[in-house]
Amino acid sequence: MSNFCVYLGSRDGRDPAFLRATRALGHELAARGHGLVYGGARIGLMGALADAVLEKGGSVIGVMPDHLVEREQAHEGLPTLIRVNNMHERKASMAAHADAFIALPGGIGTLEELFEAWTWQYLGLHDKPIGVLDTAGFYAPLLTFLDSTVEQGFLNAATRDCLLDAEEPAALLDRLEARLTRAAI
Repeated sequence: MSNFCVYLGSRDGRDPAFLRATRALGHELAARGHGLVYGGARIGLMGALADAVLEKGGSVIGVMPDHLVEREQAHEGLPTLIRVNNMHERKASMAAHADAFIALPGGIGTLEELFEAWTWQYLGLHDKPIGVLDTAGFYAPLLTFLDSTVEQGFLNAATRDCLLDAEEPAALLDRLEARLTRAAI
């Protein structure tokens, strides 16, 4: 079993497709025997993802700093909720428990976590696959921008190619699992 660290919003977002795709990803993770590592909230897409994994009998690890337990409303139904002192410890703990990373729709926290994991990969601190679930074209403008950073000479194509993307949960998991398999060989 591999653990997938998922970064995503503590809000639902406006498009109902976000919630549907989040739940579909949770069901797909559990069906494939993968565990979830995430920020530990019971609200928004975060809570929906954890609930979807748990509904299908999957493994869930939440990680939350003490100062966010009330604000992000910690999920009390998790088999494992790791409480840490601060955001740095949260991200380090999530990364340590993860074999791969996925970003779903979310705000600045989601983007910050995604880019940190990708930067750590670029710097050789890990070799774990990273992908974004481009539900309803949410990440399309960002992906276009990243392609332009390659065209403008600020990002090499090999690094850009390390950030996988797909519009559907199963397709993204297929791509990430293929990278996990290659890394294990």
